[in-house]
Amino acid sequence: MSDKNLRTAFIQFLKFNAVGLVNTLIDFVIFTLLNSLGMVYALAQVISYSAGTANSFILNKKVTFKDRNRGNKEGFDKAQLLKFIVLNLVVLGISLLLMHLLTDKLGIQVLISKVLVTFVTVIINFFGSRKWVF
Repeated sequence: MSDKNLRTAFIQFLKFNAVGLVNTLIDFVIFTLLNSLGMVYALAQVISYSAGTANSFILNKKVTFKDRNRGNKEGFDKAQLLKFIVLNLVVLGISLLLMHLLTDKLGIQVLISKVLVTFVTVIINFFGSRKWVF
């Protein structure tokens, strides 16, 4: 890999992480708010993760992976959106399963479980987005 390609990949990685921080912040704020209002964690997780996911698609498409437009002149790729939705439904399912295991089976406090689950799902989402979606 040339120096230019390494630099481009590194910049893309930094952008992905910056977008990810914003997504995670949106997810955590909404989750914490809904959970503090008494909503069960599973529904709060679905809603908060969905909000972060919507932001993720928009920012990753427009900022992180904009150079990979696949020649679509309109800038909208239905197949790409479908892959993004599938990936994030799988990640959401994993997050719900892990939160159930940590919170209900191991007795870990729900916000701590959320943090632990987020570490796992961020890694899955990065590789899925990089290798399959965008």
